[in-house]
Amino acid sequence: MSKEIVVSGIRSTGHLHLGNYFGAIQNYVLMQENYDCYFFVADYHSLTTHPDPKDLKANVFRVVAENIASGLNPDKVALYAQSDVPEIPELYLMLNMLAYVGELEKVPTFKEKVRTQPENVNAGLLTYPVLMAADILIHRAVKVPVGKDQEQHLEMARNFAVRFNNRYGNFFPEPQVFRFNNDTVKIMSLDGSGKMSKSENENNTIYLSDSDDTIRKKIMKAKTDAGPIAPNTEMPDYIQNLFLLMHLASRKEIVDIYRSQYNNCNIRYGDMKKQLAEDMAAFVRPIREHATELQKDETTLRMILKEGAEKARASASVTIEGARKLIGINYY
Repeated sequence: MSKEIVVSGIRSTGHLHLGNYFGAIQNYVLMQENYDCYFFVADYHSLTTHPDPKDLKANVFRVVAENIASGLNPDKVALYAQSDVPEIPELYLMLNMLAYVGELEKVPTFKEKVRTQPENVNAGLLTYPVLMAADILIHRAVKVPVGKDQEQHLEMARNFAVRFNNRYGNFFPEPQVFRFNNDTVKIMSLDGSGKMSKSENENNTIYLSDSDDTIRKKIMKAKTDAGPIAPNTEMPDYIQNLFLLMHLASRKEIVDIYRSQYNNCNIRYGDMKKQLAEDMAAFVRPIREHATELQKDETTLRMILKEGAEKARASASVTIEGARKLIGINYY
């Protein structure tokens, strides 16, 4: 019996952090046991911000290494670079003929980029959702794990699939948002200003590449307050986030001790943060060390990407052949 196809990608810019791990990668590791998974590094997407060429390869290798160090098994999934599958830009070109400038200009993420980087409003930013649709539809995926901020892009992918089917014949399934379970974790920035980010609020984000001392310093500077003044007071978001991090990294009995102290108005945040810092450093350490070792072995990383691309192209070539035939682009 064939498995359902799942596709997801991550840009090759910035460093992976706790939000990526608990919000996505942890579920990817579970998905690989029961689904036909295609996980890619979105290096073409990263070109919209014009990265320095000398950094791009190292960034791709780092993202691959950190995913493997976090538990992804290249033998169980197709782990590949987007640019190693030429069928993706070919489908991207086909779908661009079914996308309209007006709808692309209304996408909130495009509007935000226009506002924040007016000096670099390139066509790739405008058609970003079309390339994202090609990433998904190239494998005719039915399930796509995305965050709330990407749901509109997935809706657009469904629209492009429907337009193709209506114009050329039924071919693409309509991909749906995939929630592997109801335990998806959202990690806030340590200053309480929003979620952790790969490229912003670096001092308030814990990266999988951070050293033990860096993790300690960041957590000790995390936002707190004077503490509750009445028993069982509702926690502000930034305090809830510290307890969430402790729940993820510490033993249950330790979490229970500090929760009891909070509820009884005698918590010492300094002590809590020291404990959390040590537990989080111990949690991140094996991932960081494994990823660091992998990055020293470019030969192995190249082989993993090559094998992943071969798996992805085996699927993608079938899709392109079918799409070409339906469109009429088949002359011999």
